[in-house]
Amino acid sequence: QLQASGGGLVQAGGSLRLSCTASVPSYFGTYSVGWFRQAPGKAREFVVSKSYRDGKTWYADSVKGRFTLSRDNARNTVFLQMDSLKPEDTALYYCAASGYYSYSDLTSTVRYSDWGQGTQVTVSS
Repeated sequence: QLQASGGGLVQAGGSLRLSCTASVPSYFGTYSVGWFRQAPGKAREFVVSKSYRDGKTWYADSVKGRFTLSRDNARNTVFLQMDSLKPEDTALYYCAASGYYSYSDLTSTVRYSDWGQGTQVTVSS
């Protein structure tokens, strides 16, 4: 079970930090984690993922250099630090867990078996 939080309203150029906490200890040591987002009327899109196997992290080009994924194993939590936010980052953000570990799998929503509830991020211009 995943619990996402941290969304809110921020002005363009601002920052937010999203959290995704697992109810199972050591969860993110055995599952890869990903963040996806979905804007109104659009498909859910890949944002970032981290492989449980080798720790590799992949970012969508649209967020590279602005978003940072980190993990706190002691708290069973992953964080998505979002800086230099833009209005086009506005979306419902979801964290998810996957038993897969390769880039091609982790960029696809169908490879994720466990989803947290979304947390809304709104960036005003």
